[in-house]
Amino acid sequence: MNINVIDTGFFKLDGGAMFGVVPKSLWNKQNPADEKNLCSWAMRCLLIQDGDKLILIDTGMGNKQDAKFFGHYDLHGDATLLSSISQKGFEPEDITDVILTHLHFDHVGGAVQFNRDGSQLNPTFPNATYWSNEAHWNWAENPNPREKASFLKENINPIRESGQLKFVAKGSSPFDNIEFIFVNGHTEQMMLPVISYKGKKIIYAADLIPSSFHIPIPWIMSYDMRPLQTMVEKQEVLQNAANEGHILFFEHDPICEAALVENTEKGVRIKLQGDFNEVI
Repeated sequence: MNINVIDTGFFKLDGGAMFGVVPKSLWNKQNPADEKNLCSWAMRCLLIQDGDKLILIDTGMGNKQDAKFFGHYDLHGDATLLSSISQKGFEPEDITDVILTHLHFDHVGGAVQFNRDGSQLNPTFPNATYWSNEAHWNWAENPNPREKASFLKENINPIRESGQLKFVAKGSSPFDNIEFIFVNGHTEQMMLPVISYKGKKIIYAADLIPSSFHIPIPWIMSYDMRPLQTMVEKQEVLQNAANEGHILFFEHDPICEAALVENTEKGVRIKLQGDFNEVI
């Protein structure tokens, strides 16, 4: 097995929304906001070569939205999903599987793109199976008013219409070296891939623990649908990671790609952090 980090660029979100009830005097020391109270966040994915499979986990925001949409999020940085995949020596046609942790636009947007003449939206990876789960997919197709802006039909419908969509059943996995943790605090049935690699386990933390800043249990995003449940789920994942030496991979941390954690008097805290290859 070989694992590559795929950078898809950065975007900005309101600092208060990303840190919930945590006072700005605390979180601003971790990820300083600009004059609009916006902080930069990564959209970082993983590309896994395992036997005859080339598996992409999440896809970033993509580039098919209009200028008004991107103006809300200040998409920046030189990296894109496809350029980063190309730098690793692969083309979109090489991807065999795309795991979507959940269907919020900053995780699924790159999964769909316009064709060459801009007349139709198609899956970006024509030979890939796209993996979600039925409960989350139904949730995304019938969103509640608060979460509706995160589930865009242009990101979801083309995948189903393509015939490339399959669902992961809870308690099972279509992959030999990837299992899944299902969590419900951020959104209904978000999937966290757990990758077995070189005798270790890597937890793709998605939006349960979007960054290293969110390690303390009360540091919960305002975007979470069930914040109290997020706290319980995060405590369980972090405790297991500390006890078992699992590696956390951060999708949104602007600097830190991965970390090991340990038990301390203040709870679970970071033991070692940095680039993925440094931590692994």
